[in-house]
Amino acid sequence: MYKALKISDKIIEMAYVTEKELESIFSKIDENCMKASIKVLKAFQDQKVATTDFNEITGYGYFDGGREKLERIYAQIFKAEDALVRPQIMSGTHALGLALFGLLKYGDTMISISGEPYDTLKSVIGIVGDSQNSLLKHGISYEEIALINNDFDYDAIAKRLNQGNVKLIEIQRSRGYSQRKSLTIAQIEKVIKVIRAIDQQTIIMVDNCYGEFVEDREPIEVGADILVSSLMKNLGAGIATSGGYVVGRKDLIHAVAERLTVPCVGKELGANFNQLLSYYKGLYMAPSVVASALKSMCFASRMLEKFGFSGISPKYDEARTDIIQTIELLEEDKLVKFCQGIQKGSPIEAYVKPIPDDMPGYEHKEIMAGGTFTPGATIELSCDGPLCPPYTAYMQGGLTYEYGKLGIMIAIDNMLQE
Repeated sequence: MYKALKISDKIIEMAYVTEKELESIFSKIDENCMKASIKVLKAFQDQKVATTDFNEITGYGYFDGGREKLERIYAQIFKAEDALVRPQIMSGTHALGLALFGLLKYGDTMISISGEPYDTLKSVIGIVGDSQNSLLKHGISYEEIALINNDFDYDAIAKRLNQGNVKLIEIQRSRGYSQRKSLTIAQIEKVIKVIRAIDQQTIIMVDNCYGEFVEDREPIEVGADILVSSLMKNLGAGIATSGGYVVGRKDLIHAVAERLTVPCVGKELGANFNQLLSYYKGLYMAPSVVASALKSMCFASRMLEKFGFSGISPKYDEARTDIIQTIELLEEDKLVKFCQGIQKGSPIEAYVKPIPDDMPGYEHKEIMAGGTFTPGATIELSCDGPLCPPYTAYMQGGLTYEYGKLGIMIAIDNMLQE
């Protein structure tokens, strides 16, 4: 049956063996999917979701009961006091920027304790680029504490907090475009305990992109004050076509909402652009889609390992805290060919060959593959990477395991043949 997609016998045989090896791992993923599904279903039922909650509200967006109910559902699922879930939040970076500008003022200091932030956030902060609207240009100080062996530098964090004058600590859960591993909920819990033993007031913000429903707890449950992410990733489930969310303490959500709209209006304003049905449905499907993405990445990790590729992270049998799989391909040509293979295995524009080019907010040229129904939706199978050593491919997504598996088989076949 695979012959219709012109997949070689060698890849087909290896895929069959690989799936047999992954049965126990897939079973654990399914178990976690059930836990997340129960959490979501209970929130829908507790908040009494009705078909009238999907109605479009135009104009100023006042008195949108469906929008308000959706935000209560997000707050319940994340065990937070409040939430902001809006189509006006255009990306994960936009959500981060909103939160930072909403919570920080002239003279404040923020610290990243997970090392260098993601490329696009660097320009928001102002450590790269020449924007006059960055945090640094607004008189906000930025400091950074690097990780040690893929864990927090607890001593350095404690020493800096004892010096005082820290308004916000930022933690990036996912690895971003770095060689470090993603941070687990257990690691985040441990560092929050260290922070709170010294400072009860500092805001702890977690960039939760790619992490939702991967583990059985979320960062709010272990003491984080505020989380941000995009609906183009896990919680949109490939159904939401735009949007982002911020969840956390009520006072912090109020401040971020005033940054999104205007002071004294905050959450009360904002038409839903007829997006509510896709937001509800995306959240409802998210546990299953996240499970499919995780299975796809485990499959990719084991298949690539069998074909002799090194620099694979996480390994197929490692615990995961996000949906990202990385492969160090060591050569520019191999990175390009692998991304072109992912494109070739996509449902949309499979006939297109992506080529490296400049991208807004990124330091290096990028190769990006994503034959996705929603452009840029990284919960759908996609792959990208910067053209710089060690030429790492960052792969994620898979709306169903079957499609994820096929795309990966085609990509590996394409790279080996080329």
